Amino acid sequence: MINREKIEAATTLMLEGMGEDCNREGLVETPKRIAKMYEELFSGMDITPEKYLSKTFKSEGTEMVVEKDIVFYSMCEHHFMPFYGKVHIAYIPDGKVVGLSKLARTVEVFARRPQIQEQMTGQIADALMEYLAPKGAVVMITAEHLCMTMRGVKKPGSQTVTIARRGEFVQDNQQLEMFFTMVKS
Repeated sequence: MINREKIEAATTLMLEGMGEDCNREGLVETPKRIAKMYEELFSGMDITPEKYLSKTFKSEGTEMVVEKDIVFYSMCEHHFMPFYGKVHIAYIPDGKVVGLSKLARTVEVFARRPQIQEQMTGQIADALMEYLAPKGAVVMITAEHLCMTMRGVKKPGSQTVTIARRGEFVQDNQQLEMFFTMVKS
C-alpha cells in the first residue's frame, strides 16, 4: 500500500536537498503530484497475477498461443528511472487458455513495481506456469533503460533483451524457433 504522506515528505526533502525552494509556485504541489504518480506507477505491488490468470477457458487445442508487442513501462529499482519496451509471450495450452487481455494485465502486475528487467521476465513466465499450467511458456522482453541513456554511460537507443523459457520451450528448440519467427513477423 502506497503511503502518500511519506512520499510527499521524502519528495520535499529531496527538493530541499537539491537546493530548491519548495514554496515557489511551480513546486508547491509537486510532492502531492509525485505521491499520486507513484501510486499509479507502483500499483502492481498490491496485485498478484492470480487475479488475471485464474479465469481460464477449456481448450482442446495444444498449439502455441502468442501475444506480442505488449508495450510496458516500469521503474528500475536501482536508480528509480524508467525502462520501457515490449513484451512477447507464448504458451502451449494443456487443456485451458486465458483471455488475451489477461496476458497484458499480467505484464502490468510485474511492470508496476520497482523492478529489474531480468527478474520481470522470469516472474511473468513463472506466473504463466503456475496459474495456467501450460506445457510450456516463453517470455521475451526488449527494453530501453533511461538509467543507461540519460545518465551514466549515456547510450540512447541501446536495447536490453531478456528471455525466460519454461517447460517445452526449454526442451524443444523447434517450438522456440517458431516463437522467434512469430515475434519477427
